[in-house]
Amino acid sequence: MTAAPDRALAHEIDLAAARLRGELNETPCLASRTLSAICGCEVFLKFENLQFTASFKERGAFNKMAQLTPAERSSGVLAVSAGNHAQAVAYHAERMGIAATIVMPRFASSVKVENTRGFGAEVVLQGDTFDDARVIGLALAAERGLTLVHPFDDRDVIAGQGTVALEMLAQQPSLDTLVVAIGGGGLIAGMATAAKALKPEMRIVGVQTERFPAAWNSKHGQSRESRQATIADGIGVKSPGALTLPVIRDLVDDVVLVSEDDIEQAILMLLEIEKTVVEGAGAVGLAAVLKDKASFAGRKVGLVLCGGNIEPLVLAEIIERGMVKSGRLARLRVDVRDVPGALADVAALLARLGANIDEVQHQRAFTSLSVERVQIEVVVQTRGAAHIEKILEAMRAEGYDAERVG
Repeated sequence: MTAAPDRALAHEIDLAAARLRGELNETPCLASRTLSAICGCEVFLKFENLQFTASFKERGAFNKMAQLTPAERSSGVLAVSAGNHAQAVAYHAERMGIAATIVMPRFASSVKVENTRGFGAEVVLQGDTFDDARVIGLALAAERGLTLVHPFDDRDVIAGQGTVALEMLAQQPSLDTLVVAIGGGGLIAGMATAAKALKPEMRIVGVQTERFPAAWNSKHGQSRESRQATIADGIGVKSPGALTLPVIRDLVDDVVLVSEDDIEQAILMLLEIEKTVVEGAGAVGLAAVLKDKASFAGRKVGLVLCGGNIEPLVLAEIIERGMVKSGRLARLRVDVRDVPGALADVAALLARLGANIDEVQHQRAFTSLSVERVQIEVVVQTRGAAHIEKILEAMRAEGYDAERVG
């Protein structure tokens, strides 16, 4: 049994919704028939990756900055962020005519860094992690007399993020479960407060990556250590905020963990099924449902696609790795006689079997084969694991020594 939500904060979320109206997108919350069939529950997706800066962070940033005093606006603002909050603050600062300084970790996504600079903000790259950058940013804000726009540990920011839940319930009133990513906790603190104020029976499930399990530790009385990096960099935070953690303890029904592989699979499924691009943090909700379908069976589940800022090369690698895991891309090794036309014969056979050659390596020196034979490694595009087995069976029937090696 969770505690009652903070009614004052719930009211502030209502005020934030009025403040945000017309200032950013009211993104759709749509049912996914295909994902629902796969997951065994009714899945509804909140497309926050369709915000102008491709993330929900615009909500909290705008709600905070819209309430700055004239003196605070003239002095300027500072934000510390791994990327999405940085872009949100920089974007709204440009719109409002406020000077913005953004401190980001040195290894922040280049896409997010360049987008932030594109809004005219001064970008300071310092520290190996978000937490390192936060220490540097706090010192810089004090030194320059700048107003800090915190990414999560600020009541106005939390209220802005809570408007996501208001929109979801307005569009899909039948929702009974919300699955929300947790980094610093601003999004889930705001959403849990708003949702439980409207529907006290609403089930709230937080999701963290196994590499940054601070809120999970707190909820489950554990002490797993954080790692250096995760594909879900937007939630790679070593500790939730002083304001957000009590809300997570009081209002969030459960916090679960997902692996890097789980997140990659969810990114790929959203791309293939929903034709939508999400970053790692935006995919953890789906990853959690896929990982434990029994916990969500028969429920009406709202997932927040909280961000879409992913490096193109990272996305390309995830697609390729996903094709390998599903058997649509495979590496085959074939031993043949070292005679003219042998490679052409193998290629022709693969073509007849419906495999499209992606890459070929013709190996003589680096094998243990006798000198009159040669090893061919070929990467082929197939229709899946069953098709690969048929290809191998057919090649062996033709007298080839063939095996799958990747």
